Amino acid sequence: MALSDTKAKALKPREKKYLEADEKGLYLEVKPNGTKRWVFRFRLHEKRCDLALGIYPDVGLAEARRARDEARKHVAAGVDPRDVKRARKESALETARNSLAAVSEEWFAAKMAHLSKSSKERARRALDSDLLPYLGKRPIAEITPPEVLRCLRRIESRGALETAHRVKRVASQVFRFAVATGKADRDPTTDLTGALKPTKKKHLAAITDPVEVGKLMVAIEGYQGTPVVKTALKLSPLLFCRPGELRKLEWAEVNWEAKQIEIPAEKMKTGEPHIIPLAEQSLFLLRELEPLTGRGQYVFPSARGQSRPLSDNGVRTALRSLGYDNETMTAHGFRAMARTLLDEVLGFRIDYIEHQLAHGVKDALGRAYNRTKHLPQRADMMQKWADYLENLRKQSEAGNVLSVKFGA
Repeated sequence: MALSDTKAKALKPREKKYLEADEKGLYLEVKPNGTKRWVFRFRLHEKRCDLALGIYPDVGLAEARRARDEARKHVAAGVDPRDVKRARKESALETARNSLAAVSEEWFAAKMAHLSKSSKERARRALDSDLLPYLGKRPIAEITPPEVLRCLRRIESRGALETAHRVKRVASQVFRFAVATGKADRDPTTDLTGALKPTKKKHLAAITDPVEVGKLMVAIEGYQGTPVVKTALKLSPLLFCRPGELRKLEWAEVNWEAKQIEIPAEKMKTGEPHIIPLAEQSLFLLRELEPLTGRGQYVFPSARGQSRPLSDNGVRTALRSLGYDNETMTAHGFRAMARTLLDEVLGFRIDYIEHQLAHGVKDALGRAYNRTKHLPQRADMMQKWADYLENLRKQSEAGNVLSVKFGA
């Protein structure tokens, strides 16, 4: 007599496992621990064989019968249904290994390990929030341009245009990695050129007029905040590194003997170590601060605890207290200030400037330049830059700022 769901549920375990027949070779095996498993019994090549069809009630009676009927067709054709099941399992495992989620993890481990924490976090958010929830289980070789575009449209719909473009870039890097490792034939994001709404390029505010720079230097010199914030503010134009690199600077990274700051690769946006030669003015400021914070880890510790660096609002708030809002001058704007004036006024070579800005400069063969490239020339440039800023301040105090082009 065929089984019913009511009867299957009512079957109780015994001291030894037993089989309760349904029909056409389908049985429900009941184990002493109460586990119930569907089994299809068949004969093939003069041998009796068993094929497991799943655990009850996860696999219901109707589903078990459908699986049995499919297996009976294979047996009738002389094919062992167990071989079919194994092949499907292997195919599923292969699909999982080549899914977007799996390949993106390989890419992240291979290509992002040496980059800065912030770069890793941005890439991780792009994957975990905007790509993998929708396409993570899909075989990467089968993902189409419209599928990727749907993910990007979701981001656009919430008004995050820059994020949409960033996610597209991350997706492209993962797909190109898949192509390189033989897991995909092409990068579908190449078909999406022009498909996204353009972003409005927002340049961080910076002062680049020498007269106004002189006034800014006067204001900075007169800042009345804490020694930590005041020193960070004074060093911002002198070092023109990224604000995060400055506020997270550690005393261990200050090489007094070589008169330079040596930032390790893991703290840099480019993932490459960076050297900042120190002008005499910069050394003076650091030596003044060392008795106050030199026993701790950070050159600019947080007011809320020595174990944390200065807040990312520290320099920005100081600028605002001096009358410079976000539309006039930002902490990041010191980089644009230096980039412009070192080139247009002091006449230094662009490659010296780009190296000192820690931009991703590469040589003719596409290789990243060594961190010590042009180091003597960069040290000279940093000293002349510090002298230039000091002169602008003095001229502004005297009411006589001149904009002239100096030879480097």
